[in-house]
Amino acid sequence: ALANTPLLPAAAQDADTAEDLGGVMSISLKDVVKPTFGFQGALQGAGTPNQAGIGGFLPLFVGDNSVWFLDVLANANFADREGYTSIINTDVDSGFSTSTRLGYRWLNDDRSWMYGLNAGYDSRPLTSGDADTGVNVTNKRTAFFQQLAFNAEAVSNSWTLNGYGLIPVGDVEQKLNSVYEGGALNTYGLDAGYFITPVLKASAGYYYQHR
Repeated sequence: ALANTPLLPAAAQDADTAEDLGGVMSISLKDVVKPTFGFQGALQGAGTPNQAGIGGFLPLFVGDNSVWFLDVLANANFADREGYTSIINTDVDSGFSTSTRLGYRWLNDDRSWMYGLNAGYDSRPLTSGDADTGVNVTNKRTAFFQQLAFNAEAVSNSWTLNGYGLIPVGDVEQKLNSVYEGGALNTYGLDAGYFITPVLKASAGYYYQHR
């Protein structure tokens, strides 16, 4: 999963006066780009568990128009609702997962666009529960899945563009119990958004998965 992080402040795309643009150009990123922490939670979906976690956006180096940052997230994953598996056939028990990104973001000359690149590593131990198919399973195991993540982004006051790839590494298919196996999916996606108003954004996205 992609970690959500605060964006660098983007300047107004249509500055009405030279004074407006001068105000934007005089903003120091060191004054506005600060470490932030937050909590998040989600109910189970296709391939993802019930979860709650804490994340942090940590600037490592802030320049005049750019920033190196670290984005980290740790989740406590909760068991699937009994009989409603998030991965098909086998309920998932509780566990933990992590997500880490190292990235670089920079502003263009007039600060109307922010561009960014980041890459990182995700881990997710997955523990088998009972099957929801009526089949009795034994030898329930904990499989350890991991993936590399890559992301490119561009943001203005009007538009957001985000492309990403999630590439499982290591043992991508593992035995979960006496009957079923689990597999990590390669995922590639692109999201685009448009701010109808400063607080209302319409967005659309496409992703492709395979294993």
